[in-house]
Amino acid sequence: MKHQAILKAVLFCSLAAVVVLAVQVSAQSSSSRRGGWGLYGDWQVKMEFDGRQMESILSFSRDREGKRTGQWISFWGLSELKDVKSEDGKVSFTRTSRNREGQSTTSKFAGTLKDGVLSGTISSDRGEYKLTGKRAPRTPRAVGNWEIKFKAGDREITSTVVITADKEGKLNVDWKSQRAQTEISDVKYERGKLTFKRKTKVGDRQWDSTFEGTLGRDGMSAVIKSERGEITAEAKRIGASIIGTWNLEIASEQGARKQRLKVNPDMSGLYGAMGIKKVNLEGDKISFKIVRQFGDRKFEMTFEGKIAEAKLTGELKTSRGSRKVTGAKVIRTYRRRTGATR
Repeated sequence: MKHQAILKAVLFCSLAAVVVLAVQVSAQSSSSRRGGWGLYGDWQVKMEFDGRQMESILSFSRDREGKRTGQWISFWGLSELKDVKSEDGKVSFTRTSRNREGQSTTSKFAGTLKDGVLSGTISSDRGEYKLTGKRAPRTPRAVGNWEIKFKAGDREITSTVVITADKEGKLNVDWKSQRAQTEISDVKYERGKLTFKRKTKVGDRQWDSTFEGTLGRDGMSAVIKSERGEITAEAKRIGASIIGTWNLEIASEQGARKQRLKVNPDMSGLYGAMGIKKVNLEGDKISFKIVRQFGDRKFEMTFEGKIAEAKLTGELKTSRGSRKVTGAKVIRTYRRRTGATR
C-alpha cells in the first residue's frame, strides 16, 4: 500500500510539473506572437529639448525575421532605431538623426517600461534629455464610415453607417437612411465581429432587428435578422484607399527625407507626430491641412496629391515653399490566433 501511495504521489507531482511547464511554454509562445514584449505599437512621447517640449512618436514592431525594429517619428521626419532591446522592464535603443544641414547625430536611449509608462534618458554629444511617454490609443477596426447595401424584397437599399468611438473605446453606431428612422443599441465589437440591435420605423410601421457583421480588410459581410426573416448585406469602408499607414519621401536640397502619414478610419490622421483633423478624399485626390501654434508663431502646412494603386504623389506647401512628396502604403496581413488571415 505504501509503495502504491508513493507511486501515486510521484505520478501526481510529475503530472503537475508537466502542466506547469506547458503553461509556461504556452505563455512564452503567446508573448512571442504578440511581439515578444510589451513595447509593441506606437508610443506618444515628450522630450525637453533646449527649453522646448518636443512631441514625437516611437513605433516598435518586428521585421519578417522576427527582429525587433523601431522608428522615431517627429515633425522633422522619420529615423530608424537600431539595437532595440526590451527585457525585464528595461528598454534601450540607438538613433541616428539628420538635421536641416544634413549633419548626422547619434544618440542612445536607456530607460524603463513600468505601469504603462515609458521613461528614460536620451544622451548624445549634445547632452542628456529626459523622455516620457504612454502608448498611443488604438482605434477599433470597426470605426469609420461604411456604405452598406442589402435587398428588401425587390428593392436594393443603400445606406451609410457611421461608427465612432469615445475615449474609452465604446462604440456608437449612426445608421443614416433617407426613408427610415433608426435607433441603435447594445453595440459590441470583438475579434472582427460587430453586433448591435436596431429599431427601425418607416411611417406607421416599426420593427426590431439584430445586425451581425464580420469585418474583412476593407469590407464587411453581415446578416440582418428580424421577425421577417434574414437579409444578407455587404458593406464597403468609405475612404479605404487612403486609410492606413504610408511611408513618405519628402524631396529636399539635402536629399530625400523620410516621414510617416497615418490616416485613421474616421479620416483623422497624423503627419509625423502632428495631428490632422480631417483628411479629404474625393475620387483619387487627397488633401489635408495642419495648423500649429509655436508661441506667438503660427505654422501652416497643406498637402494636395493623388492616389493610384497604393502609391501617393503630391506636393507639400508651407510658408517656406513647396516640396514634392511620394509615398507607398504599408500593407499588413492580419492574422487570427488560429493563424488564418483576415
